[in-house]
Amino acid sequence: MPTIIPVRIGSDPDKRLDKALARDVPEDASLSRSRLARLIAGGAVAVNGTVVTDPRAKLAEGDLVEITVEEASEVDTLPEDIPLVILHEDADLIVIDKPVGMVVHPAPGTPSGTLVNALLHHFGGNLSGVGGEKRPGIVHRIDKDTSGLLVVAKSDAAHHGLAAQFEAHSVDRHYLAICHGVPDASDPRLRGVPGVSFETGGILKLTTGLARHRTDRQRQAVLFQGGRHAVTRARVEEGFGAVALINCWLETGRTHQIRVHMAHAGHALVGDQTYGGRRKVSAKAVGAALAEDLNSFPRQALHAASLGFVHPVSGETLAFSAPLPADMAGLLQRLRETAS
Repeated sequence: MPTIIPVRIGSDPDKRLDKALARDVPEDASLSRSRLARLIAGGAVAVNGTVVTDPRAKLAEGDLVEITVEEASEVDTLPEDIPLVILHEDADLIVIDKPVGMVVHPAPGTPSGTLVNALLHHFGGNLSGVGGEKRPGIVHRIDKDTSGLLVVAKSDAAHHGLAAQFEAHSVDRHYLAICHGVPDASDPRLRGVPGVSFETGGILKLTTGLARHRTDRQRQAVLFQGGRHAVTRARVEEGFGAVALINCWLETGRTHQIRVHMAHAGHALVGDQTYGGRRKVSAKAVGAALAEDLNSFPRQALHAASLGFVHPVSGETLAFSAPLPADMAGLLQRLRETAS
């Protein structure tokens, strides 16, 4: 059965229907601006008893708006019995440690075997629906060959609240990576790279615009005019001469952000064929065996190691961590043994 949500327009409203609703719709309705826009266009919004489909329709204080929200529908994506490492789950959200090689969301090239397929099976019928459909609410993603932590919404309320935190850049996300070279504040080359600065404690800060590469649509490119604002910070945890273990954290969350920023700084991630494929470690620097391990590492050495946010329903502050996966942990152990 559909649910009808009544909204009485308050004082001094925006004259546009969509903007006035975005302000006055009850918070517990968990209707995002994009969801409201779809409902208006679909004829699910009535003003003083008359259906209105124009988001620019005029409103006045005291108008009664009724929003008809249909029961969440089933999605076409098929559930698949794929094992998951679950760190936390409640009625509104789930936190997953995603393995290397798993795509987050189905796409034309990967219609199955994704995290969404696995979650649909795990949830069974216990999914209240997100955006009008019975589907997991994906509020952020990590690349197929990046491992680590993801939070996924199970309800509209959680999806709305988590999306707002990611938009406000208040989610705490730290990644561990192994990069070529050792970023050093005293390096004159690095200090001369556009967009690079250093903060107290030798923290590397990268500030640029990011946009799709002009000729390769699978890549991102650094821009200084236009693009989406992107800020990454990185601190060296352990240096091994030819490579380093770094801790990266995001002020913004753009596609491939850490990978493209570190490559721009001249410290591409080990194993990153997209942004640092030509970079090699010499046998002279670390020995033939370890050089082979580094140069043949099959993916970008990047792991989403910690995640912190405020629970969008309970208000509780939550923090999670995930250990390095076996491939990165083994590579790091061999680096430590060689350095000792």
